[in-house]
Amino acid sequence: MDLNIRGRTALITGASKGIGLASAESLAAEGVNVILVSRTQADLENAAKKIKDRHQVRVEVRALDIADSRSVGILAEAYPGIDILVNNAGAIPGGHLLEIDEPRWRSAWDLKVFGYINMTRAFFGLMKPRGHGVIVNVLGVAGEKMDFDYIAGSSGNASLMAFTRAMGGRSVDSGVRIVGINPGAIMTDRIVTMMRKRAQDRLGDAERYKELFKPLPFGRAGKPEEIGDMVAFLASDRSAYTSGTIITIDGGAANRAPMF
Repeated sequence: MDLNIRGRTALITGASKGIGLASAESLAAEGVNVILVSRTQADLENAAKKIKDRHQVRVEVRALDIADSRSVGILAEAYPGIDILVNNAGAIPGGHLLEIDEPRWRSAWDLKVFGYINMTRAFFGLMKPRGHGVIVNVLGVAGEKMDFDYIAGSSGNASLMAFTRAMGGRSVDSGVRIVGINPGAIMTDRIVTMMRKRAQDRLGDAERYKELFKPLPFGRAGKPEEIGDMVAFLASDRSAYTSGTIITIDGGAANRAPMF
């Protein structure tokens, strides 16, 4: 299926690994030029090499911390004409309310919650006068299936779900679509870190974390590319009537009994 996005340009945050890198790969496979943003230059260069080796597209990298609002301004000034923005940066730590103190909570939200909001504000402001553009917010299923042991993440993702729906419901008046994806458990470094903590708390051994994946749908976590392909589809003309909504990709887990 031709997604009709060849030659366009996408900026992806948190793009050096995991879902961000998979999203960049899926977009590049469709002929989209990509700008990879994350905090670590070495990781970005490795990611860029992988994409350049596989796809004939332009790849740029910018090592910036989206938690710092000045970084948002730098990106908006450098890339005012992008067609697609993928907000993906941010790993909110696991833990219940008494484990996540205020500084740690605020730091996590500065990166993910306020990072997404600030990036959307900047690039929606640039897309609106042009009358076209797509913003894809990669959120998390904890925003709809609340988790006591992931309280900062559940609260942050729920906030961003509301933000995405509110923005995407009216952004179309300016020709801009804003959509969200709620990935479930996806096999990334972040989920391994979370599951190791839970295995330590519940089983007394962090190395037994793989046992916690057994109750998942299909007996496994999702693959980053299963999210990346949906990012590319939602950003494409094949999804031109989709805005202000959240797509959940979790194997049906949100509608099952607790798994972890």
